[in-house]
Amino acid sequence: MPLTGRTALLAALGSLPVGIVEPSWTGILAVNAPLALACACDFALAAPVRRLGLTRSGGTSVRLGEPADVQLTVTNPTNRRLRAEVRDAWPPSSWRPGTEVTASRNPLDVPSGERRRITTRLRPTRRGDHRADRVTIRSKGPLGLFSRQGSHRVPWTLRVLPPFASRKHLPSKLARLRELDGRTSVLIRGQGTEFDSLREYVPGDDTRSIDWRATARQSSVAVRTWRPERDRHILLVLDTGRTSAGRVGDAPRLDASMDAALLLAALASRAGDRVDLLAYDRRVRALVQGKAAGDVLPSLVNALAPLEPELVETDARGLTATALRAAPRSSLIVLLTSLEAAPIEEGLLPVLSRLTQRHTVLVASVADPHITRMAKSRGTAEAVYDAAAAAQAQAERQRTAEQLTRHGVTVVDATPDNLPPALADAYLSLKAAGRL
Repeated sequence: MPLTGRTALLAALGSLPVGIVEPSWTGILAVNAPLALACACDFALAAPVRRLGLTRSGGTSVRLGEPADVQLTVTNPTNRRLRAEVRDAWPPSSWRPGTEVTASRNPLDVPSGERRRITTRLRPTRRGDHRADRVTIRSKGPLGLFSRQGSHRVPWTLRVLPPFASRKHLPSKLARLRELDGRTSVLIRGQGTEFDSLREYVPGDDTRSIDWRATARQSSVAVRTWRPERDRHILLVLDTGRTSAGRVGDAPRLDASMDAALLLAALASRAGDRVDLLAYDRRVRALVQGKAAGDVLPSLVNALAPLEPELVETDARGLTATALRAAPRSSLIVLLTSLEAAPIEEGLLPVLSRLTQRHTVLVASVADPHITRMAKSRGTAEAVYDAAAAAQAQAERQRTAEQLTRHGVTVVDATPDNLPPALADAYLSLKAAGRL
């Protein structure tokens, strides 16, 4: 005969053979009295969850791709031993895919009046602030028949910083900077140069560099040399509008722009220049100003960590006005944006003269390596069509870059891996030419 819900429950407890008629409750309780007593004792001996004390400690920041350990300390002030399973919940992007279940659950045994520490190892897969969710504790009795369960909120924030993968290029760029600073001298004074020394004239030197007063005091002709000036101002401008959200490989364009900006900031601060940061789309998303050389890089990394692309069209006029307020004097403005024709022609070009009449402007853009691979594909009709489409896209980017160049802008267009060193080289070239 079909089993009722109560009959099925009792059969599962081993007190009724399956298929017989349900007996009276008095007989059942008499048969199951020892089991009921054991269950009641097990429940009573399980440590209460709400009275437990929970605190956190550990790391508060980590670079993307690196592990971070966060400790959870559980204090048992009750007079019962705590035998429990603890689940420390964090956002899904705090773990490597497929590891959340095993990494977030830990067994715990805490005698009465003592404390124990659990370490949760996080491996975030996204930048930004990762905030801890609830800590759920399932407290079991000594027989494991019954358990109590409750949750605690134990706040903690882990800030995941940009990985700064391009820092591997920094030693070679610093070596070139030292060479530039120690050996490079120019005969013509530029906007970003200062007096270096006098030396004897050699055939081929520009006659405009002759120092006639020094020549009059000695028997040979003396010429002035100039070196790149220090303490120049550099404003890094990150476009965080919709074009920065396009994915190149496994990451948005914005991430590649951040990487290039960090390498340039590290290099320029070592060169003695002042570096500021502005992130903008329709409003200011991040602003870092007036930091000392040793604080520039940490401040930029911390400001960039929570930054995400906004799915709005960038207000070029607002961006220009904000950049001019942030750089009231002659500066190098490095604009990291897209080279798509429409945003440049309709947004940036009409207001570009406001920047170039006072500042040196450099535009850096992230190129898609997939387009480069498509342009080289051959062998099938589909591959040829792909190559034609890629060539058309590349030609359009080239036309946009040429338009900017005609307005006196230096353009750097490179793939994510090549953009940081290419941007650093462009900065060093401007510095060597005395154009900063």
